[in-house]
Parts: sequence; C-alpha cells; structure tokens
Amino acid sequence: MTKPPRQFFSPLATGAPAPLRELPTTLERMIHFVPSHLEKVRAKAPDMASQVDVLLANLEDAIPADAKDAARAGAVEMGQALKGKAVGYWSRINALNSPWHLDDVTELVAGLGDRLDVIMVPKVEGPWDIHYMDQFLALLEAKHGLTKPILLHALLETAQGVANVEAICGASPRMQGISLGPADLAASRKMKTTRVGGGHPGYRVISDPAGEGGARESAQQDLWHYTFAKMVDACAMHDIKPFYGPFGAIDDPEACEQQFRNAFLMGCVGAWSLHPSQIAIAKKVFNPDVDEVKFAMRILEAMPDGSGVAMLDGKMQDDATWKQAKVMVDLAKLVASKDPEMAKAYGL
Repeated sequence: MTKPPRQFFSPLATGAPAPLRELPTTLERMIHFVPSHLEKVRAKAPDMASQVDVLLANLEDAIPADAKDAARAGAVEMGQALKGKAVGYWSRINALNSPWHLDDVTELVAGLGDRLDVIMVPKVEGPWDIHYMDQFLALLEAKHGLTKPILLHALLETAQGVANVEAICGASPRMQGISLGPADLAASRKMKTTRVGGGHPGYRVISDPAGEGGARESAQQDLWHYTFAKMVDACAMHDIKPFYGPFGAIDDPEACEQQFRNAFLMGCVGAWSLHPSQIAIAKKVFNPDVDEVKFAMRILEAMPDGSGVAMLDGKMQDDATWKQAKVMVDLAKLVASKDPEMAKAYGL
C-alpha cells in the first residue's frame, strides 16, 4: 500500500526539510568514485571538482573491513574540503545489513549536513529499504538542522531488486535515480561470468547455416540489455534518473565507450568512472552530438509550439520528433552551462 498523495510530500520528522517535488536540474554525466580511506587520493578531490560532475566517497565494496572507519572519516573530511565547489557530492554507504551501516549514515549527516547531496544505497531489494532510509534520514536531518533533503540513489544488484524496480523508483520523493550493479547482480542470478559490465564472448547469436562448409556469422551480445531497458523504463515512469554503473575493464577504453554509448542511447544520463581515464570517456559519450543538437534546434525553430508538421532535409517532423529534439537541446543547454567549449560548439 502506498501513502495518500497529500502525505507523500510531508516531512517524516518534525523539523525535517520538506521533500522535493522535482529533482534539481543538475549535470551528472559521470559519478567519479573516490576510495576515501586513501589520504593521497582524496587530497586530489578539490582539484578534480572542476573536471567531474559528481564526486562520490566510496565506503562499501573495494574498501577493506579494517579501513571502514578511515573511509567514513575521510568522506566527511573530503566533503568539507569541497564546500563552495560546484560539484555534486555523494557517498556510497555500506549495505543495510552490514555492521558499518548505522555509523555510515549518522556520521555522514552529522559531519556534512547540507554538503551531502545524495546517498547511494547498495543492494536495494524493495521499497521497504527506501522507506527505512527515508524515515532514518528525516530524523537525522531534523536533529542536525538540514535545510534540504538528502536524496537517495539505489543500486540494482539483486534479482529481487530487479523484480521490484518500479516499486523502488516510486518509494519516496527522495529517489534521485538508480544504477545497475552488474557484478553483484550476476552473483545473485548465478550468472556464469566474472566481468563487471559489458558484453560476453560466450553470449552470442549466430546466423542460419550457409550451406555445406559455409561460414556462419556470429555477433557478441549484451548480457545486461533486458535489465537496463527495464530499469530505464521504471526510472522514466517515476521521473528519476537511470545510470549505467561500473565498467570494470579499465584497460579496454574502446569497450567502455561503446557500453556507455549504448546506455546513453537507451536513456541513461550518466555512468560511473572508476578510474580517471573514464572521465573523458563519459564526457565524450554523455555530451550530445553537436550535429544532432544543431538539427534538433532547427526542429524546435520550425515548430516553436510543438504542433503541426514540418519538413527538414527531406525528413518529416511532428510533435513526437519535437519532443525528441527538446530532450537533446535541454541536455545540450545543461552541458553548455558547465562546459564553455561545448557551449561554443553547440552555438549556445
């Protein structure tokens, strides 16, 4: 059962900020992961703030058990160093059933307050996990006098989470978006792969026999296509943001770019960057193509109110293509607001 509409946007604790009715308009082409227990790495964060859209202090996977406390303290220190910087600041906490979870949430909110934009929650299985985080955060926000709600980003990492993805997306006004976590999801499904995202050479289609001795064409397929499509639809249904997640083969930038591009074309707004080399790939992919943006601008100019029909370069444009064009131009304007070179390229 869901809350009545009038209660859905009411604060869950006395003194907590009111839930947002619309997500902030922010550019999030890449979420750059920082192992916050490593002082040398997190010290670079203020300089990296101008290069990325989101910096994330990672407290979960890839952080050794004996470094969890250091990672948590480092996340607070890094966020404080980023005050006044025009960059999103997120943290991926430990799972809800882990021994570090409670301290992660309480210390992040106490130490960072309004500088913490989003908490990434791993292994979300259903709306109940979001309901718990929603209430918990409201109490902490009230206690520490926050003026804006901290948003939630769920990781889709289990078969149960995939089955419940629509309910997860609509569980709270705090929901900012969802990322696919292919490694944990592969384990949950008992998939026979050790890859972190991307295609697999054993997952293929082959052409029909071409006669005796004839070669059969073969093409590698994407193991994650179904899950992505389902996630993107669920996010679009609830007006939140879908993200690709990690691509683990740092040594294969070409495959990374293609996987990011597939996600971009399907509707994702960004992806994770696990290594500095992936930041440029994310910018290249999630910046809309200059020629396509210019053509989209022509569509909007030809049909200012989005109605009627226009012919451009032999292609018919109508209200449906006008909506497609507006998606492209709105994104280009967002990119241009942060990137002067792209603003010049787009003519904005």
